[in-house]
Amino acid sequence: MTSLVEFSVEDSVAILRLNRPDVRNAINDVMRAQFVAALDRSANDEAVRAVVLTGNGKSFCSGGDIAGMRDRLHAPAGKVAFNGWRRQQQTHRSVAALHGMGKVTVAAVNGAAAGLGCDLALACDFIVAAEDALFSMSFVRRGLVSDGGGMYFLPRRIGLSRAKEMIFTGRSVGSAEALAIGLADRVCPSGTLVYDAAAWARDLSKGSLAAIALTKGIMDRTFETAEEQVFALGREAQAICYTTAEHRDAVAAFLDKSAR
Repeated sequence: MTSLVEFSVEDSVAILRLNRPDVRNAINDVMRAQFVAALDRSANDEAVRAVVLTGNGKSFCSGGDIAGMRDRLHAPAGKVAFNGWRRQQQTHRSVAALHGMGKVTVAAVNGAAAGLGCDLALACDFIVAAEDALFSMSFVRRGLVSDGGGMYFLPRRIGLSRAKEMIFTGRSVGSAEALAIGLADRVCPSGTLVYDAAAWARDLSKGSLAAIALTKGIMDRTFETAEEQVFALGREAQAICYTTAEHRDAVAAFLDKSAR
């Protein structure tokens, strides 16, 4: 059986490739389950320091599988809402696993990132866009709302009014505009996209894994957390860092170098 989410590790970076190129990597239930498994594998592998998410073929991810949407509408009227609620639980589980990853995550966006595909890119810590990348919050075109966290992530990247404009219109945003408004962090040539994203991920994850995980967990809640709560979380995180081998080794190495 062909894996719908390819997993590999290249010099401490896990590369996750969405693999339904014939439908522009549209996400169906099988891919969603495999994606969660790949994220869990990345989180639990001590050899992995960072994760790069990309898509095989010409697109990053075109969103939810339209064929699946059509099939769901054929369910008995009394089951449509409950079936949808259960499916949303799985979607949110995958987004939460990506966003809550205690390691650096980078979306390497090749081609179109539409709908849920755009949400997945936004759930990553950083976004590297290919020169031909296109971002679209296309839910409104299907009579839907963003269900993969986009209504939470997008305003934090580009501001509330810009986020509303993108979501209300469903228009496509190219790589140059994405970089200008803060939707993307870097733009790279298509031919070196994954290589460049992985190289940046390595640079970002050279520090203490414990410190990065704890810092990320606090900073991702900064906008909705009171100042004193952030300070309290910081105190707790620092206390944990004091006990890590990475901290002890760094202090010893610094003092040894200073003594020479």
